[in-house]
Amino acid sequence: MNRQTKFIVLFFCIIKLILHLIADSHSGFQGDELLHIETGKHLAFGYMEFPPLIAAFAFIQNLFHSNSVFIHHIFPHIAAILIIIYVAKTTLELGGKNKAVFLVLLAIIIAPGFGRSEQLFQPVVFSQLFWVLGFYQLVKFTKHLDKKSLWYLTLFCILGFLVKYDSIFFIFGLSALLVYQRTRTALIKHKFWLNILLFLICIAPNIIWQFLNDFPLLQMTDRLYETQLDKISRFENFTSLLIAINPIVSLLLIIPALFYLFKSKDQIFVRIISTTIGMSFLLLLFKNGKAYYFFPIILTLLSFGAIFWEQIVLLKRKWIIYPMSFLMILGAVLIPFGMPVYSFNRYLEKVYPHEEKEIQGGEFGVKYDEYYTQNKWKTTMQDLQSVFETLSNNEKQDCLIWGKHYAQAGAVDLFGESYNLPKAFSYHGSFYRWTPKGTMPNTVIALSYQVGNFFNPYFEEVTLVKSIYNPYADNDEELYQRIYICRKPKQDFGKMKELFKKRIFE
Repeated sequence: MNRQTKFIVLFFCIIKLILHLIADSHSGFQGDELLHIETGKHLAFGYMEFPPLIAAFAFIQNLFHSNSVFIHHIFPHIAAILIIIYVAKTTLELGGKNKAVFLVLLAIIIAPGFGRSEQLFQPVVFSQLFWVLGFYQLVKFTKHLDKKSLWYLTLFCILGFLVKYDSIFFIFGLSALLVYQRTRTALIKHKFWLNILLFLICIAPNIIWQFLNDFPLLQMTDRLYETQLDKISRFENFTSLLIAINPIVSLLLIIPALFYLFKSKDQIFVRIISTTIGMSFLLLLFKNGKAYYFFPIILTLLSFGAIFWEQIVLLKRKWIIYPMSFLMILGAVLIPFGMPVYSFNRYLEKVYPHEEKEIQGGEFGVKYDEYYTQNKWKTTMQDLQSVFETLSNNEKQDCLIWGKHYAQAGAVDLFGESYNLPKAFSYHGSFYRWTPKGTMPNTVIALSYQVGNFFNPYFEEVTLVKSIYNPYADNDEELYQRIYICRKPKQDFGKMKELFKKRIFE
């Protein structure tokens, strides 16, 4: 990078970080984040929903013994900055210069989908990071056919798999390297089977963990298709994707990127790279993944769109960069639809009127719960505390809190100490692995969303004592949280685990 390029990249890194820090100050935790934070207290080779690497990040963040959003977003922010840097480096490696780098980084900044997916402590942002890092090494290997790039590519495939299983789509695309004689010859020369062997050795502990635990990943995938993916058409997914990455970005960079890849098919290294992207995309399309599953592929395409403008248009009509940049900057109005850069009250005033909000009994329909969970979990903890204080001293001694949803159990474990609450357990998701053993306490406080008489089969006495209204819920189930006092359990924890063995994701 020359000095001017470094300045452009530094500028966008600063803008990106500022936006995320502002969002931190306005938001609480999204429900899945509370599960991911908890994994840091239970390091293992695998979890029911995802591979083990995010737990290592959580473990480090947990060393701060903090429940602040900022602390638990340290690694997502680092990942987001590295994505900016390596998308820029990829653009340069593909032959782009300063104007292309400027356009591609501006596109990432104004895409609401990238804003949210790179804000939260979820495997998604790390999946994007390792995909981008892997793609950068793929470009270098395809151009230079060097052994070093191949080993780095292997490393990022390993890390990608260990953070999110959707890396399999990227790895599938790499099979295109065997199709072309140029890369096939280089792979054989570098004894690529050693790279495959290292990959298999590194992921083996997770595969063994899945085998020993009856492959919960397959159970989760079946449940995901049953409740979500089979109900979404590919057209709906495609439409959601175009909106998530900003329609302006789609028009100005993605479509030109496809044109550029087609036009440059005579360049062998571009042809190889476009084939790997195409194979990844087709497999993902076949599996009907959610819109955000395509985000890493979009991050690889943006560079080609920016290079198209720089090499084909801007060389002859340099003035176009100004109206184009202005139009893309106007697209920044969509940033608040992806991350809470507004205060919540301003969000309700400016963004909320555009959201769908047809929930019977609700007042609002806020799409993303991190916008309002600061108050949601504070209220929940206060109400749990008031219920806990009504118990006798004998009941308090061994009382536990049963969180029906893993987010509820995670919230109690993260915030509960400040309210002198007992520990939580849950049979939902990975919390199933961490449930207590032995005899259940005589008194359990149960916290759930609207689930009817869910707890009645497991206790002689179940009393509803509080209902917590959530005016911001965007679905019927989360409109209320219920707090129950449950007494005289009918079974011990061992029996409970057996009863929920096939219901982990319900």
